[in-house]
Amino acid sequence: MPTSERVNRYLQIVVIIALLMYFTKVITIPMTFGLLVAIVLYPLCKWLENRRWPRSWAIAACLSVVLFISVGLLGIMIWQVAELRKELPRLTTKSDLVLVQLQDWLTVKFGITLDMQISWLRQTANNLSSKLGTVLVGTVNATASLLFNLVIIPLFAALFLHYRGLLMRGVYEIFGTKHQERVKTVATQTVDTYYNYIKGLLLVYLIVGVLNTLGLAIVGIKQAILFGFIASILTIIPYIGIAIGALLPISIAWMMHDSIWYPLSVVAVFGVVQYLEANVIFPWVVGVQLKVNTLASVMALFLGGVIWGVSGMVLFLPFVAIIKVIADNVEEWQPLATFLGPEK
Repeated sequence: MPTSERVNRYLQIVVIIALLMYFTKVITIPMTFGLLVAIVLYPLCKWLENRRWPRSWAIAACLSVVLFISVGLLGIMIWQVAELRKELPRLTTKSDLVLVQLQDWLTVKFGITLDMQISWLRQTANNLSSKLGTVLVGTVNATASLLFNLVIIPLFAALFLHYRGLLMRGVYEIFGTKHQERVKTVATQTVDTYYNYIKGLLLVYLIVGVLNTLGLAIVGIKQAILFGFIASILTIIPYIGIAIGALLPISIAWMMHDSIWYPLSVVAVFGVVQYLEANVIFPWVVGVQLKVNTLASVMALFLGGVIWGVSGMVLFLPFVAIIKVIADNVEEWQPLATFLGPEK
């Protein structure tokens, strides 16, 4: 087959797959997350099975560990939010003072009278109230989607772990016995890639969260754990994630303290941690394990964001790494392996 025809066929396949992923994302996203969880839990599940645990008990134990850790983290977040609520009266008083100062500044600087400001606020409130139904519907849909995923993702993970042998036999039959060893090699490397990626990503979140928490605690922010780990998780959104995560602690620092140095210190903390995360922590912990160059990683992040939103930013980078593993083992895909691989 001529090269041009082969390229066109590959492009058509890519477009069809992208469209299918986009229009079926309601089920394919939780299914993929379930596969991810299953791969991460596979070593522990296999270890328990080797010690004569029934497979169903081993799977239940693995999911129980995940549930225990999730409940613990949720408990810490609830405790921090409860601590923040104790500061609400003080924050409300300070915000009222800031609002009065802002109104006076607008009047003096731009000649916008208090009546004009009140009229604008009323108009804004009316516009928001007219959209309240849409907001409520969106909130209900988001809550329903979250509850659905909380149920369906563990279910998929359990099913993948339980039927992993059957799935692999099906894959072997698709490619034939002649390629069984190659398929087994690719499958093993794929599991290792996904496992190392998630393990590295969780380690990055932990390191960044700890650094954020220590920096905010040194600055004097009381809810340092809450703000530190929220900002850590938001770093998954390239470039703007850390800025979004920093907005709330900067505002709290500005309202809780009279000095401008407190919010500036918060900015400095997040700036330093973000620099370390982008240039030291992430490349050291995750980048080396995936063996994918920066260009391919950035393209995967943005393409994932377009097709699957934030979930795509989490999942598409290991997708690219898995494609790299397959390309390394298929002679016809060597140009793709060269494009995705690290610079030598």
